[in-house]
Amino acid sequence: MNKIKIGWSEVSIVPEGRRISLTGQFYERISGEVETPIAVTALAMECGNDCMVFVGCDLICVGEALLKDARALLPDNCGFPKEKLIVSAIHTHTSLGYSQRNDDYDASISCLDKFKPANVSYVPLVSDDSKDILRDEEARAFLAERIARAALEAWNTRAEGAYTGAFGRAAVGLCRRVCYDDGSAKMWGDSNNSNFTELESGNDSGIELMFTYDTNKKLTGVVANVACPAQVLEHQNFISSDYMGKVRERIHAKYGKDVCFLGLVSPAGDMCPRDLIRWVDSPVCKKDPNINRDFVIERKADPSMFEIKGCDKVARRIADEIFYELDDVQDLVTESEIIHKVIKLDLPLRRVTIEEKDKAEVAIKEFFSKCKGEINFEDNANMLIHSGVVARYELQQTLDLFTIEMHVLKVGDIAFATNPFELFLNYGNQIRARSLAKQTFLVQLCCGSFGYLPTEKAEKGSHYSAFVGSGTTGHAGGELLVRTTLKEINEMFK
Repeated sequence: MNKIKIGWSEVSIVPEGRRISLTGQFYERISGEVETPIAVTALAMECGNDCMVFVGCDLICVGEALLKDARALLPDNCGFPKEKLIVSAIHTHTSLGYSQRNDDYDASISCLDKFKPANVSYVPLVSDDSKDILRDEEARAFLAERIARAALEAWNTRAEGAYTGAFGRAAVGLCRRVCYDDGSAKMWGDSNNSNFTELESGNDSGIELMFTYDTNKKLTGVVANVACPAQVLEHQNFISSDYMGKVRERIHAKYGKDVCFLGLVSPAGDMCPRDLIRWVDSPVCKKDPNINRDFVIERKADPSMFEIKGCDKVARRIADEIFYELDDVQDLVTESEIIHKVIKLDLPLRRVTIEEKDKAEVAIKEFFSKCKGEINFEDNANMLIHSGVVARYELQQTLDLFTIEMHVLKVGDIAFATNPFELFLNYGNQIRARSLAKQTFLVQLCCGSFGYLPTEKAEKGSHYSAFVGSGTTGHAGGELLVRTTLKEINEMFK
């Protein structure tokens, strides 16, 4: 066993004097004020001959281009292998958009353009083209510099310390896919319907926790792994780190601003912070074609999980559980071991049939034959479903497999495992249930961005998040990901 060394850093990603292009919907929004600051938080841990440097970002995703840029900014003598820099996102929809935020395995938009008549135009994504807006390549360079800076600061300030694992529970994530009696499913589907049968999956209220301390047993940081994306405020027009940022603020208020918080999202591609049974509406979601409700019954329920009040309640539930567990800490680990494996895994591209491609082309052509003038955002979102099928058919002629980056770590009796998807909950449940580690942190949207990874049941039910164009691989890839992750974890913990 060796002494554990720990370092932390938090770096703001709020651009000084600039507005930003908010990302995460089918239409662009330009930020107003800062509701809750956005940041990148780095945790460096070293023990013996191995280490990890984990940077959590208040972003919607971490594309391969951003990851590559951040690693390139690390000096060659930074002190740790660059490939062991791990970067993840909390999936907030109220943070910076940047170029190449998604990996370009599907050219759905350009594919749609092939069918669009010359006299038809798309509705402008944004009416504000001011120079003070930070976006595209400039935004990506800004983020890469902040990620690299946080990683280096955490590494260079590491010192002997201690950590402990803990477990909490808070009701946060709930299934957001509704099933009907004809076998279909719908993300954000209306459950107030006589054909509604069930929510497609369960939920996971468990929170994996890690607390770090200095040699004087003073708290230095909190890691929380929650099975719900940080997207309560996803339709708002302000900058916000959503519920994760509000948890950070509560920790700062109780323990001081020098205590860092690393929020990590567990597999939750089919989860959301909203109760689709006790639906509470909000005017801010009216632009989302998947969420509109014609008839809403007033319920005794949580406050709207589209609004700040609902976001505050989620943060309070998580923070209160963290505080409760911190009061119960007894044994601290000062000597441990770290094993960190970087894995390149080939996964099968999800394919479409010739019949599916032909039907999609017919649907696009029929739409444009009736369309005149300007296409609104809802039309565009609907057509991207069909163009995604056509684009995938074209791609699969030359590509069978694609490669993802995974990280699997052993930190004492704790395991960490990452993936670059919005991974459906049941895959995470399969890994945790069979992991030999005492505690298993699973982190999605990490070191890449390859879209949703649905279950076979979801693929059959279809709709957004389970469409071919919503992701890159399907349930065959998900099963391979589970088996590989378990193999790597359990070899470390035999």
